[in-house]
Amino acid sequence: MTQITELTILQPADKEQIDLPRTSEEELAVGKKRLYIESYGCQMNFADSEIVAAVMRNAGFATTSSAEEADLIFLNTCAIRDNAEQKVRNRLKHLTGLKRQKPELLVGMLGCMAERLKTKLLEEEKVVDIVAGPDAYRDIPKLVEEAESGQKAVNVFLSREETYADISPIRLNSNGVTAFVSIMRGCDNMCSFCVVPFTRGRERSRDPHSIVREAQELFDQGYREVTLLGQNVDSYKWQVAGSEEQVAANAIPQVPSPQPLVTFANLLEMVAQIHPDLRVRFSTSHPKDITDDVLHTMARYENICKYIHLPAQSGNSRVLRLMNRTYDRPWYIGKIDRIREILGEDCGISTDMISGFCTETEEEHQESLTLMDYVRYDYAYMFAYSERPGTLAAKKYTDDIPEEVKKRRLNEIIARQLEHSAERNQRHIGQVQRVLIEGPSKRSDEFLCGRNDQNKMVVFPKGDHQKGQYVNVLVTECTSATLLGQVVSH
Repeated sequence: MTQITELTILQPADKEQIDLPRTSEEELAVGKKRLYIESYGCQMNFADSEIVAAVMRNAGFATTSSAEEADLIFLNTCAIRDNAEQKVRNRLKHLTGLKRQKPELLVGMLGCMAERLKTKLLEEEKVVDIVAGPDAYRDIPKLVEEAESGQKAVNVFLSREETYADISPIRLNSNGVTAFVSIMRGCDNMCSFCVVPFTRGRERSRDPHSIVREAQELFDQGYREVTLLGQNVDSYKWQVAGSEEQVAANAIPQVPSPQPLVTFANLLEMVAQIHPDLRVRFSTSHPKDITDDVLHTMARYENICKYIHLPAQSGNSRVLRLMNRTYDRPWYIGKIDRIREILGEDCGISTDMISGFCTETEEEHQESLTLMDYVRYDYAYMFAYSERPGTLAAKKYTDDIPEEVKKRRLNEIIARQLEHSAERNQRHIGQVQRVLIEGPSKRSDEFLCGRNDQNKMVVFPKGDHQKGQYVNVLVTECTSATLLGQVVSH
């Protein structure tokens, strides 16, 4: 999975905002050690930081929003691009100065970069005391104790079972309205450019009852939107053991014997049935796994948002084969056609696109642009290819496209997407959109903002409306990134 809900890469200003890490919040507590967490990268990392915060609260820590006030600092890292790792290394230089002033301060590295580099990280970055991979978060209190004794502490063991299903995350940077719910971990796809299978391990799904329970608790606490997270949510599956009576008692949709199977379509329905006012989103989908059952379930429930992130990566079949994406251009186009057929032209679709993958020709780059022209994506996450050590592409192919060519192709992709985003937003002018209010607009407290069904930000005058409410907004104008309008009664 590549990024979080806000991370639509469209303009330089957007990119600057994206690259800012999320940090832990100030928690009122007396007499406790203070934990500061910075989270980089994708939604899964942000959700993982909430698990870490819960684990450390049980170990006697309270979170702080200031690195200077912390006794323990964790950087939850991303390894998807070299640029992401360099940002973390630059941050460590600042923390080195902080540690000189406060020698008892402990610094830990979590997440994908920690898993990729393992003990090498301790050798390269002397400021680091603790290294913990994505499946080692339960072990962090023990690692902290070890580090407090003066030893370097490492756990990068990858599990085939760990889902953290029994841990109730502490919501960090929460607006109190929207929340992430992790439904599975790891990835089995082995795309040749991607480091995730090596840093997050094999794919495993979480017990559906724990997912529904977490979503229900969030709704009871006032949250009105959940995003179901996984590296590849559509491949979610949970085999339910037990009698038919037990299955019925647990309210799991019936699936043929001998053992009922909860698919992603079943899970979507279970969460949607919690309450009509609980919006349901999900990310990320792999094109090979999103089924008609999922699309029909989305069509059946108004509170399942009509928005799908469907990464293409390239518009050329040969490049897709080198990427080990398991589909070709015509197959992907057929999936787009099916989405439009079942969910309509207004269904929001976003993508990931990589420029300058190994051996990509100019003609093949043009096919990515023509695919974008065919689909007309609402948003896109767009990157120049960045070779990652240990991936299949790094082992098998030469990274032979010059950087200036990669950047020029990327700029062409971005320019094309800007056109399509503006065009797709213009479709909404004159329409009334149901918007869930997330809080004040970034530019003015006189305006509120929230997202519509297609995950587009809508800004409108505040009036007497409050965060967490649904309002109907008549869209009157737009930019390539935002819809603007007025609240109407119907």
